[in-house]
Amino acid sequence: MIDFCILGSGIAGSTIANILSKKYSVHVFDKARGPGGRSSNKRFKNNLSFDHGVQYISPKSKPFIKYINKLHKNKILKSWDDNHLDFTFEKKPFSTKYIGRKANNDLVKYNLKNIKQSFASPIEKIDFKKYFWEITLKNNSKHQFKSLIITCPFPQLKKLAKNYLNKNILKLKVQMQPNITVMLALKNQKNLPISSIKFNDNILAWAANENSKKRFKSNINLWTLQATLIWSKKTINKYKNDKSIMNQIIKRFIKLTGLEKNKIIFKRIHGWKYSYNFEKTPYLSIWNKKINLGVCGDWFNGPKVENAWLSANDLARKIK
Repeated sequence: MIDFCILGSGIAGSTIANILSKKYSVHVFDKARGPGGRSSNKRFKNNLSFDHGVQYISPKSKPFIKYINKLHKNKILKSWDDNHLDFTFEKKPFSTKYIGRKANNDLVKYNLKNIKQSFASPIEKIDFKKYFWEITLKNNSKHQFKSLIITCPFPQLKKLAKNYLNKNILKLKVQMQPNITVMLALKNQKNLPISSIKFNDNILAWAANENSKKRFKSNINLWTLQATLIWSKKTINKYKNDKSIMNQIIKRFIKLTGLEKNKIIFKRIHGWKYSYNFEKTPYLSIWNKKINLGVCGDWFNGPKVENAWLSANDLARKIK
Protein backbone atom coordinates (compact mmCIF):
# COMPACT_ATOMS: atom_id res chain seq x y z
CA MET A 1 0.00 0.00 0.00
CA ILE A 2 1.29 3.46 -0.95
CA ASP A 3 2.19 5.65 2.05
CA PHE A 4 0.69 9.00 1.03
CA CYS A 5 -2.18 10.11 -1.17
CA ILE A 6 -1.96 13.84 -1.95
CA LEU A 7 -5.01 15.63 -3.33
CA GLY A 8 -3.97 18.60 -5.47
CA SER A 9 -0.94 19.26 -7.69
CA GLY A 10 -0.53 22.99 -7.08
CA ILE A 11 2.32 24.65 -5.19
CA ALA A 12 1.34 23.19 -1.81
CA GLY A 13 0.55 19.71 -3.14
CA SER A 14 3.66 19.43 -5.29
CA THR A 15 5.90 20.78 -2.51
CA ILE A 16 4.71 18.35 0.15
CA ALA A 17 4.84 15.52 -2.41
CA ASN A 18 8.45 16.36 -3.25
CA ILE A 19 9.54 16.47 0.38
CA LEU A 20 7.76 13.27 1.40
CA SER A 21 8.90 11.34 -1.68
CA LYS A 22 12.45 11.34 -0.32
CA LYS A 23 11.29 9.01 2.46
CA TYR A 24 7.86 7.64 1.52
CA SER A 25 5.88 6.39 -1.49
CA VAL A 26 3.55 9.09 -2.83
CA HIS A 27 0.66 9.32 -5.32
CA VAL A 28 -0.74 12.73 -6.38
CA PHE A 29 -4.30 13.16 -7.67
CA ASP A 30 -5.78 16.23 -9.38
CA LYS A 31 -9.11 16.91 -11.06
CA ALA A 32 -7.39 19.04 -13.73
CA ARG A 33 -5.85 17.66 -16.91
CA GLY A 34 -2.33 18.64 -15.88
CA PRO A 35 -0.23 19.85 -12.93
CA GLY A 36 -0.15 23.36 -11.52
CA GLY A 37 -3.38 24.18 -9.73
CA ARG A 38 -3.53 27.97 -9.63
CA SER A 39 -0.06 28.10 -11.19
CA SER A 40 -1.41 26.51 -14.36
CA ASN A 41 -0.46 27.48 -17.90
CA LYS A 42 -2.86 27.56 -20.87
CA ARG A 43 -1.37 26.61 -24.24
CA PHE A 44 -2.54 28.71 -27.22
CA LYS A 45 -0.73 26.96 -30.05
CA ASN A 46 2.73 25.52 -30.68
CA ASN A 47 4.96 27.01 -27.97
CA LEU A 48 2.72 30.03 -27.34
CA SER A 49 0.96 30.01 -23.97
CA PHE A 50 -0.58 32.08 -21.18
CA ASP A 51 0.27 32.07 -17.49
CA HIS A 52 -3.38 32.46 -16.55
CA GLY A 53 -2.93 31.75 -12.84
CA VAL A 54 0.10 32.78 -10.79
CA GLN A 55 1.75 35.74 -12.53
CA TYR A 56 5.17 35.65 -10.87
CA ILE A 57 6.99 34.75 -7.66
CA SER A 58 8.57 37.40 -5.47
CA PRO A 59 10.11 35.70 -2.39
CA LYS A 60 10.22 37.47 0.98
CA SER A 61 11.17 35.00 3.75
CA LYS A 62 14.74 33.70 4.07
CA PRO A 63 13.90 30.00 3.54
CA PHE A 64 11.80 30.74 0.46
CA ILE A 65 14.43 33.10 -0.96
CA LYS A 66 17.00 30.31 -0.56
CA TYR A 67 14.67 27.85 -2.31
CA ILE A 68 13.90 30.21 -5.22
CA ASN A 69 17.59 31.06 -5.63
CA LYS A 70 18.30 27.33 -5.96
CA LEU A 71 15.64 26.98 -8.68
CA HIS A 72 17.02 30.06 -10.42
CA LYS A 73 20.53 28.63 -10.31
CA ASN A 74 19.25 25.30 -11.67
CA LYS A 75 17.51 27.14 -14.52
CA ILE A 76 14.00 26.11 -13.50
CA LEU A 77 13.09 29.76 -12.96
CA LYS A 78 14.34 33.02 -14.45
CA SER A 79 13.93 36.69 -13.56
CA TRP A 80 11.31 38.88 -15.26
CA ASP A 81 12.59 42.34 -14.53
CA ASP A 82 12.00 44.47 -17.59
CA ASN A 83 9.51 47.32 -17.83
CA HIS A 84 6.77 46.84 -15.20
CA LEU A 85 4.42 49.81 -14.95
CA ASP A 86 2.41 50.60 -11.82
CA PHE A 87 -0.30 53.25 -12.13
CA THR A 88 -1.58 52.63 -8.59
CA PHE A 89 1.56 54.41 -7.30
CA GLU A 90 1.77 52.08 -4.33
CA LYS A 91 5.03 52.51 -2.45
CA LYS A 92 6.58 49.06 -2.34
CA PRO A 93 10.28 48.10 -2.14
CA PHE A 94 11.73 46.62 -5.32
CA SER A 95 11.73 42.85 -5.47
CA THR A 96 12.80 40.54 -8.28
CA LYS A 97 9.96 38.83 -10.14
CA TYR A 98 10.66 35.18 -10.97
CA ILE A 99 8.83 33.14 -13.61
CA GLY A 100 9.19 29.66 -15.08
CA ARG A 101 11.57 29.32 -18.02
CA LYS A 102 8.88 27.63 -20.10
CA ALA A 103 5.74 28.34 -18.05
CA ASN A 104 4.80 29.25 -14.49
CA ASN A 105 3.96 25.64 -13.67
CA ASP A 106 7.64 24.74 -14.17
CA LEU A 107 8.12 24.83 -10.38
CA VAL A 108 5.31 22.29 -9.91
CA LYS A 109 6.62 20.03 -12.68
CA TYR A 110 10.06 20.15 -11.09
CA ASN A 111 8.60 19.17 -7.70
CA LEU A 112 6.61 16.28 -9.17
CA LYS A 113 9.39 14.74 -11.24
CA ASN A 114 9.48 10.95 -10.75
CA ILE A 115 6.35 11.03 -8.55
CA LYS A 116 3.25 9.01 -9.45
CA GLN A 117 0.49 11.35 -10.70
CA SER A 118 -3.13 10.91 -11.81
CA PHE A 119 -4.89 13.78 -13.60
CA ALA A 120 -8.51 14.24 -14.69
CA SER A 121 -9.27 12.42 -11.43
CA PRO A 122 -11.88 14.35 -9.41
CA ILE A 123 -12.48 12.96 -5.92
CA GLU A 124 -16.03 11.97 -5.01
CA LYS A 125 -15.43 11.09 -1.35
CA ILE A 126 -12.86 10.07 1.25
CA ASP A 127 -13.26 7.44 3.98
CA PHE A 128 -11.04 6.50 6.91
CA LYS A 129 -11.19 2.71 7.35
CA LYS A 130 -9.59 2.37 10.82
CA TYR A 131 -6.10 1.61 9.50
CA PHE A 132 -6.05 3.25 6.07
CA TRP A 133 -7.71 5.86 3.84
CA GLU A 134 -9.90 5.02 0.88
CA ILE A 135 -10.60 7.60 -1.79
CA THR A 136 -13.35 7.20 -4.33
CA LEU A 137 -13.06 8.94 -7.69
CA LYS A 138 -16.04 10.19 -9.69
CA ASN A 139 -15.63 7.19 -11.98
CA ASN A 140 -16.29 5.05 -8.86
CA SER A 141 -12.78 3.59 -8.75
CA LYS A 142 -11.41 3.18 -5.21
CA HIS A 143 -7.82 3.54 -3.99
CA GLN A 144 -6.29 2.83 -0.58
CA PHE A 145 -3.44 4.65 1.18
CA LYS A 146 -1.84 4.71 4.61
CA SER A 147 -2.10 8.52 4.88
CA LEU A 148 -4.00 11.35 3.21
CA ILE A 149 -3.03 14.97 2.54
CA ILE A 150 -5.51 17.51 1.20
CA THR A 151 -4.36 20.78 -0.40
CA CYS A 152 -7.56 22.17 -1.93
CA PRO A 153 -9.06 25.60 -1.05
CA PHE A 154 -10.88 25.88 2.29
CA PRO A 155 -14.49 25.67 0.99
CA GLN A 156 -13.68 22.47 -0.90
CA LEU A 157 -11.81 21.09 2.11
CA LYS A 158 -14.86 21.56 4.37
CA LYS A 159 -17.12 19.84 1.87
CA LEU A 160 -14.80 16.88 1.35
CA ALA A 161 -13.43 16.30 4.87
CA LYS A 162 -15.91 17.84 7.33
CA ASN A 163 -16.32 14.50 9.17
CA TYR A 164 -12.59 14.35 9.92
CA LEU A 165 -11.73 17.95 10.80
CA ASN A 166 -11.57 19.52 14.24
CA LYS A 167 -14.46 21.89 15.03
CA ASN A 168 -12.01 24.77 15.46
CA ILE A 169 -10.89 24.27 11.86
CA LEU A 170 -14.44 24.14 10.52
CA LYS A 171 -15.23 27.40 12.33
CA LEU A 172 -12.37 29.35 10.73
CA LYS A 173 -13.51 32.54 9.01
CA VAL A 174 -11.67 32.03 5.74
CA GLN A 175 -12.89 34.21 2.88
CA MET A 176 -11.53 32.87 -0.39
CA GLN A 177 -11.57 35.63 -3.01
CA PRO A 178 -12.33 35.13 -6.72
CA ASN A 179 -10.43 36.28 -9.77
CA ILE A 180 -11.56 36.71 -13.37
CA THR A 181 -8.81 36.27 -15.96
CA VAL A 182 -8.95 36.92 -19.71
CA MET A 183 -6.45 35.57 -22.25
CA LEU A 184 -6.05 37.63 -25.40
CA ALA A 185 -4.08 37.13 -28.64
CA LEU A 186 -3.55 39.90 -31.20
CA LYS A 187 -1.96 39.33 -34.63
CA ASN A 188 0.36 41.80 -36.39
CA GLN A 189 -0.05 44.23 -33.51
CA LYS A 190 3.07 46.21 -32.67
CA ASN A 191 4.30 44.81 -29.38
CA LEU A 192 4.35 47.27 -26.49
CA PRO A 193 7.80 47.54 -24.82
CA ILE A 194 6.15 46.70 -21.50
CA SER A 195 6.27 43.55 -19.36
CA SER A 196 3.24 44.24 -17.20
CA ILE A 197 0.84 47.00 -16.24
CA LYS A 198 -0.84 47.48 -12.88
CA PHE A 199 -3.88 49.66 -13.50
CA ASN A 200 -5.71 52.13 -11.29
CA ASP A 201 -9.12 51.09 -12.59
CA ASN A 202 -12.41 49.68 -11.30
CA ILE A 203 -12.53 46.78 -13.79
CA LEU A 204 -9.01 45.95 -14.95
CA ALA A 205 -6.31 45.38 -12.33
CA TRP A 206 -3.40 43.83 -14.22
CA ALA A 207 -2.11 42.98 -17.69
CA ALA A 208 0.89 40.77 -18.42
CA ASN A 209 2.66 40.81 -21.79
CA GLU A 210 3.47 37.12 -22.35
CA ASN A 211 5.85 37.98 -25.21
CA SER A 212 8.03 39.93 -22.78
CA LYS A 213 8.89 36.70 -20.96
CA LYS A 214 11.09 35.75 -23.94
CA ARG A 215 9.88 32.17 -24.12
CA PHE A 216 8.89 32.46 -27.78
CA LYS A 217 9.17 34.72 -30.83
CA SER A 218 5.99 35.44 -32.75
CA ASN A 219 4.05 38.11 -34.63
CA ILE A 220 1.16 37.16 -32.34
CA ASN A 221 1.02 39.12 -29.09
CA LEU A 222 -0.37 37.36 -26.03
CA TRP A 223 -1.77 39.22 -23.03
CA THR A 224 -3.12 37.88 -19.74
CA LEU A 225 -5.61 40.25 -18.11
CA GLN A 226 -6.84 40.10 -14.52
CA ALA A 227 -9.94 41.89 -13.28
CA THR A 228 -10.14 43.78 -9.99
CA LEU A 229 -11.41 42.05 -6.88
CA ILE A 230 -14.62 44.12 -6.91
CA TRP A 231 -15.33 43.21 -10.53
CA SER A 232 -14.44 39.56 -9.96
CA LYS A 233 -16.82 39.31 -7.01
CA LYS A 234 -19.64 40.76 -9.09
CA THR A 235 -19.13 38.45 -12.04
CA ILE A 236 -17.62 35.14 -10.83
CA ASN A 237 -20.96 33.32 -10.79
CA LYS A 238 -22.17 34.49 -14.20
CA TYR A 239 -19.12 34.92 -16.46
CA LYS A 240 -19.62 31.52 -18.16
CA ASN A 241 -23.00 32.50 -19.59
CA ASP A 242 -22.53 36.25 -19.99
CA LYS A 243 -20.10 37.15 -22.79
CA SER A 244 -20.38 40.84 -21.96
CA ILE A 245 -18.21 40.28 -18.87
CA MET A 246 -15.20 39.24 -20.95
CA ASN A 247 -15.92 41.91 -23.55
CA GLN A 248 -16.00 44.68 -20.94
CA ILE A 249 -12.58 43.65 -19.62
CA ILE A 250 -11.19 43.60 -23.17
CA LYS A 251 -12.81 46.93 -23.99
CA ARG A 252 -11.18 48.51 -20.94
CA PHE A 253 -7.79 47.01 -21.85
CA ILE A 254 -7.99 48.36 -25.41
CA LYS A 255 -8.98 51.79 -24.14
CA LEU A 256 -6.16 51.98 -21.58
CA THR A 257 -3.39 50.66 -23.86
CA GLY A 258 -4.37 51.97 -27.30
CA LEU A 259 -4.03 48.54 -28.91
CA GLU A 260 -6.29 47.70 -31.85
CA LYS A 261 -9.43 45.69 -31.21
CA ASN A 262 -9.61 44.45 -34.82
CA LYS A 263 -6.25 42.66 -34.34
CA ILE A 264 -7.74 40.26 -31.76
CA ILE A 265 -7.69 36.67 -33.07
CA PHE A 266 -8.31 34.79 -29.81
CA LYS A 267 -10.00 35.51 -26.51
CA ARG A 268 -10.90 33.29 -23.58
CA ILE A 269 -12.10 33.88 -20.04
CA HIS A 270 -11.33 31.84 -16.92
CA GLY A 271 -12.74 32.24 -13.44
CA TRP A 272 -10.80 31.29 -10.32
CA LYS A 273 -13.59 30.96 -7.74
CA TYR A 274 -11.17 30.32 -4.88
CA SER A 275 -8.17 32.33 -5.97
CA TYR A 276 -6.66 33.52 -2.67
CA ASN A 277 -7.22 34.42 0.97
CA PHE A 278 -5.91 37.68 2.46
CA GLU A 279 -6.39 36.86 6.15
CA LYS A 280 -4.05 34.73 8.25
CA THR A 281 -5.39 31.84 10.32
CA PRO A 282 -3.90 30.64 13.65
CA TYR A 283 -2.40 27.68 11.77
CA LEU A 284 0.16 27.06 9.01
CA SER A 285 -0.96 23.49 8.39
CA ILE A 286 -2.77 20.60 10.10
CA TRP A 287 -1.56 17.10 10.91
CA ASN A 288 -3.81 14.62 12.73
CA LYS A 289 -1.48 11.78 13.68
CA LYS A 290 -4.33 9.61 15.01
CA ILE A 291 -5.85 9.20 11.54
CA ASN A 292 -2.84 10.22 9.40
CA LEU A 293 -4.64 13.19 7.85
CA GLY A 294 -2.81 16.34 6.78
CA VAL A 295 -3.94 19.66 5.32
CA CYS A 296 -1.81 22.42 3.81
CA GLY A 297 -2.32 25.32 1.40
CA ASP A 298 -1.79 29.02 0.84
CA TRP A 299 -5.15 29.89 2.43
CA PHE A 300 -3.74 29.24 5.92
CA ASN A 301 -1.48 32.26 5.81
CA GLY A 302 -1.99 34.53 2.78
CA PRO A 303 -2.47 34.86 -0.96
CA LYS A 304 0.98 34.12 -2.41
CA VAL A 305 2.91 31.14 -3.79
CA GLU A 306 5.24 31.59 -0.83
CA ASN A 307 2.37 30.99 1.61
CA ALA A 308 1.58 27.65 -0.05
CA TRP A 309 5.24 26.62 0.08
CA LEU A 310 5.62 27.60 3.75
CA SER A 311 2.45 25.70 4.65
CA ALA A 312 3.65 22.54 2.88
CA ASN A 313 7.03 22.72 4.61
CA ASP A 314 5.35 23.23 7.98
CA LEU A 315 3.26 20.10 7.42
CA ALA A 316 6.31 18.10 6.37
CA ARG A 317 8.04 18.98 9.65
CA LYS A 318 5.00 17.78 11.63
CA ILE A 319 4.90 14.47 9.76
CA LYS A 320 8.60 13.75 10.14
